Amino acid sequence: MTTIGFVGLGTMGAHMAANIQKAGHRLVVHDMRRAAAERVLAGGAEWAESPKDVAARSDVVFLSLPGPPEVEQVVLNSNSGILAGAHPGMALFDLSTDSPAMVRKFHAALAEKGCEAFDAPVSGGPEGARTGKLAIWCGGDRATYDRCKPILDSFGDQAAYIGPIGTATVAKLVHNMAGYAIGLATAEVFSMGVKAGMDPVDLWAAVRQGALGRRRTFDRVVDQFLVNRYDPPAFQLKLAHKDVSLAVGLGRELGVPMHICEYTLAEMTRALERPGWAGKDSRIPMTLQLERAGVTIDGDPARIKAILDAEKGS
Repeated sequence: MTTIGFVGLGTMGAHMAANIQKAGHRLVVHDMRRAAAERVLAGGAEWAESPKDVAARSDVVFLSLPGPPEVEQVVLNSNSGILAGAHPGMALFDLSTDSPAMVRKFHAALAEKGCEAFDAPVSGGPEGARTGKLAIWCGGDRATYDRCKPILDSFGDQAAYIGPIGTATVAKLVHNMAGYAIGLATAEVFSMGVKAGMDPVDLWAAVRQGALGRRRTFDRVVDQFLVNRYDPPAFQLKLAHKDVSLAVGLGRELGVPMHICEYTLAEMTRALERPGWAGKDSRIPMTLQLERAGVTIDGDPARIKAILDAEKGS
């Protein structure tokens, strides 16, 4: 039987470890506070005195820690860390939201001991961790991922191989940053709507029925941005610029600060000033950021269709 090690039994980790245990896996655990492990220990898990001890007794090890400093201490500490107890064939999955530099660092260190390491950040929050409704993005060796997939499936319903080490962390950071940026923009426009006289629940009920509310957030980039196709337009830039100008104008009239929306209008104005762009799709201002970053995005429509079709069939 595969022995699973788990280090970090906090808000997320305690639930994930419990679900691994429910699936019938032998579990070895460690946390800074032994009390955090009481639930899984009562269910038959074994206590380890250190991350080193976890690694020495486990075939696959999972980490759920606050961030890079904690991961570095738990994995790379020369006396008590995972690396000190690592053995050939062991696999490590870092479920934390980490930094690309840190995951590459521990990946290289563990490779010298014949181990495979993954960045495997999760998304779904404490409730997702409790119910097993978690996305688990994995970056590392594909063959090892495939071998460990049944274990990942025991605590997440959407485990996915993303690519080489570090890619999963990049995906998680993009996801989280987008979410918080969208949240702040939402706060701006809702504050404007409420100050203009709308009941917040009525406003929410109305806008969620619109095009933006009906479509998954990241699916909105498929038709134009991801395939670099802004002509023919779904909605012309000049018309979208008018709509955004009206919204920002209302905010100014009401005395509502709208910094993100003001920046959006400025970007759209810069795009509108480009020759020939007024009649192109309203998403074309997004390319201004690509120019500044020196990045080209031109996705393969066939690959995009295959991903969407697979999701429909699942």
